[in-house]
Amino acid sequence: MMDFIINCIFWVCALYGLIEIIKTIFYIHSCNKINTDGINLIVTVKNQENKIEGFLRSLNFRILYGKEDCIENIIVLDLNSDDNTKNIIENFSADYSTVKVLNWKEFEELFSPEK
Repeated sequence: MMDFIINCIFWVCALYGLIEIIKTIFYIHSCNKINTDGINLIVTVKNQENKIEGFLRSLNFRILYGKEDCIENIIVLDLNSDDNTKNIIENFSADYSTVKVLNWKEFEELFSPEK
């Protein structure tokens, strides 16, 4: 009887693993069908020197190690911070090519519709 229970547990775990593998393959396959330059994540900040580096590091970690594989760039829009936020973001973007820093005027020029 004990052998039967152990075999049942083994087969349930094996089937669960197989389903997860198939699900992951379909997710990767569907994500690679996107025919764009990727998704740009826009983050607006103002006076967040205590939190911005940790936020960007955790988000960049997810992008680099496969949790968010459809995101191509992180665009950080600084809304004229009075503290050291812009310097922190610029130093971070110098280390990681996925992070771009813009101010409001640059953002408007980049994303405004053509006339």
